[in-house]
Amino acid sequence: MRTRKRLARDPPYLESIVQYHGKWPFYRFLGMQEPASVLFSLFNFLAHDHGISKLKQYIPASYKLRRYYLLLGYFGLASWILSMVFHTRDFNVTEKLDYFAAGASVMYGMYFAPIRVFRLDKPDALDGKTGTVLRLWTALCVSLYLAHVGYINFVRFDYTYNMAANIAVGVVQIILWTSFSIQRFRKVGRIWAAWPGLILAWIVLAMSLELFDFPPWWGMLDAHALWHLGTVGPTIWCFLIKDAQEDMQSSRLKA
Repeated sequence: MRTRKRLARDPPYLESIVQYHGKWPFYRFLGMQEPASVLFSLFNFLAHDHGISKLKQYIPASYKLRRYYLLLGYFGLASWILSMVFHTRDFNVTEKLDYFAAGASVMYGMYFAPIRVFRLDKPDALDGKTGTVLRLWTALCVSLYLAHVGYINFVRFDYTYNMAANIAVGVVQIILWTSFSIQRFRKVGRIWAAWPGLILAWIVLAMSLELFDFPPWWGMLDAHALWHLGTVGPTIWCFLIKDAQEDMQSSRLKA
């Protein structure tokens, strides 16, 4: 109502649309507070669901990394379900669940990266002791995530800290996957070997849309919604599983 009055004012305001309590006004559609973000979150959910089905179809259960790839998909499903819930109705509980799920998805990406890059799933990973490094890495990641959730839930719900924490974890992943992609490309000389680094570069570009904080176009499409739209493509790309197929073929040849 207040936004409509501002838009109808003559002469017009220098800024007709303003934020209220840090949020832009949106037109509701079918009861959804941010319909574009809900729709694009659904697209991401479907992309993860499709990727999981492809993994189950083409990657045999005997492949050791299969369960880690599947968990990557399941964490994504949970994250985008709660994203849809939050953008449909913005309550304290839905906001926290969205943040917790997104943080868990990002943290799992951090957890999975060294497992794939250094093959911590193998008995001889790094120190030659069966599972020792993997168990320590698992305990560290779980502890860091629980500490993060405990802080923002029981100490202070700090938006700046939450974003900084996710960015820091993301940067570590970018370094790992980019280095892995470069080494892999030099080894095999095929463009698919560079996919992990290229996928992350796309995601970073999509996330950078958050920097362009502007009033929603047509009352629905804002920078946050565009960010969600921008992650659909790399999600589909991520589950093309070429790397897993080549890794299995290499293992068979060595055997």
